[in-house]
Amino acid sequence: MLANSAAACAVVLDAPPWRLSGMVYAALLNHRAELDALGAAAYEPPYKAPPRAPVLEVKPRHTHAADGAVVRVPRGVPALCIGASLGIVIGAVARRVEAARALSHVAGYLLLGDVSVPVPNHYRPGARFKTRDGFCPLGARVVPAASVAQPDALHGRVQVDGRTVHGFDTTGRVRGVAQLVADVSEFMTLQPGDVLALGVSHGAPLVAAGSDVVLAIDGVGALSLRVEAEAP
Repeated sequence: MLANSAAACAVVLDAPPWRLSGMVYAALLNHRAELDALGAAAYEPPYKAPPRAPVLEVKPRHTHAADGAVVRVPRGVPALCIGASLGIVIGAVARRVEAARALSHVAGYLLLGDVSVPVPNHYRPGARFKTRDGFCPLGARVVPAASVAQPDALHGRVQVDGRTVHGFDTTGRVRGVAQLVADVSEFMTLQPGDVLALGVSHGAPLVAAGSDVVLAIDGVGALSLRVEAEAP
């Protein structure tokens, strides 16, 4: 476990529930462009159809890291895929909530980094590609929900060594914030302090060791990462 993993949980909260629970879930294939890019692969075995319910990935505590963390590129891997996601912080127990009421269960939002070893297909990536130490950096502050008027229309960017290499926004989702909370709450209970990530946008860049990365979402925050090679 990274030494800075515990520090990542010391997030400043300006709204209830005042601290994170440590549970982070991320939606996969929630950007329509990413789902469209699968093409015919979405209809191949074992699923033979695009997903009908949210596809979630659990981000264990050892993957959590703080702003300024060092992310290690595993040996034999040329680069990491690094994207940014809007983290939805749950403020009240959400169990089978309707989309029309879902935002009342949201305390606020924070920036979440999503790091992975590149995989050809995101239907069922192995844990070794997604859940390594430090692969889920978290922003240092939760912005109260009342301060984010349109969470489904936010702009963001990924910068590598001072240059913007990927611009994105939170539009074009299979499920926007309210619908994602509602649909996830149909099959699992979300607790106060849980974080549900909206998901990375299609086209997140590949970043090689020796790079400095800044992730940002307007109105939510920014965080920086240093990408270095794993020690031999």
